[in-house]
Amino acid sequence: MSVLVTGGAGYIGAHVVRLLQERGEEVIVVDDLSTGSASRIGDAELVEVDLATDEAYRILTDTMIDKDVDAVIHFAAKKQVGESVQRPATYYHQNVGGLANLLRAMYDAGVKEMIFSSSAAVYGLPDVDMVPEDVEKHPNNPYGETKLIGEWMMRDCGVAWGLKSVALRYFNAAGTGWTDLEDPAALNLVPIILNRLHAGKTPVVFGDDYDTADGTCVRDYIHVMDLANAHLLALDALRNGNAKHGAYNVGTGTGSSVFEVVDGIREISGWDFPIEVSARREGAPGYLVADSSRIKEDMGFEAQFGLADILQSAWDANQIGPKKVQVPTD
Repeated sequence: MSVLVTGGAGYIGAHVVRLLQERGEEVIVVDDLSTGSASRIGDAELVEVDLATDEAYRILTDTMIDKDVDAVIHFAAKKQVGESVQRPATYYHQNVGGLANLLRAMYDAGVKEMIFSSSAAVYGLPDVDMVPEDVEKHPNNPYGETKLIGEWMMRDCGVAWGLKSVALRYFNAAGTGWTDLEDPAALNLVPIILNRLHAGKTPVVFGDDYDTADGTCVRDYIHVMDLANAHLLALDALRNGNAKHGAYNVGTGTGSSVFEVVDGIREISGWDFPIEVSARREGAPGYLVADSSRIKEDMGFEAQFGLADILQSAWDANQIGPKKVQVPTD
């Protein structure tokens, strides 16, 4: 038996692949390498294909049958919120179309267990600070809509042919579990700051007029290793028949502001670098923190790392990577 991981050469996916390998699982990685790298997956077999293409369905079906796949962990998707607003059809084609091909292949191959990489973006602008899973969902961008549709697709397949699935709704993944697995795409706050510093540019903070303690957005930053471990817990729960719900938040329950993240990087780097404050990004909630009590109760999940650990791990990986930040000495 083996586990098929789509997007396994990317940021979160590569961490999950390594943890699966460390506990002796056979892993098949499906990735188009648009943002990831084959060097990140160890000795896992790589099937290089874009899930949204016409040939993907056949390739996925044959791979699942040939490799005796019994479970799928699905990461592969486009994830830039701003880009999704500008190119919605591309996001629906990639995220929804790719998932449709994957689910069709799973049906034909008889694979009935799936972990889905969802997102807090399904909630949109919730009117609560601590967000539980059962709050009304009103995604306010096409990216969040594709994730919510993905959850519906898995639910419908569960009714139709017995798919057992868990959607993990991530909040803000950050940090690095191994220094060679840093975030390869600067789409999240911490790598965006580090990349701008590397390029000699001033980091930009979008909005300092929110109704928060320091005026900047507050988010629930979760260490990528905690997030990766949540996937293994969810996989075990599916296999053991202990997954009581179809969706789980994965966060720490603690919020940190953008200014707190900036100050943390300043402290670790020893560099009091300047920042630029710009206007808010349209549609960005001021405060978004996970209520993760459900996954703790059902699966025993509890975050082991805090913001300081996240920032230190990201800095350590940056300092041996190709985009090393050079701290001024004078």
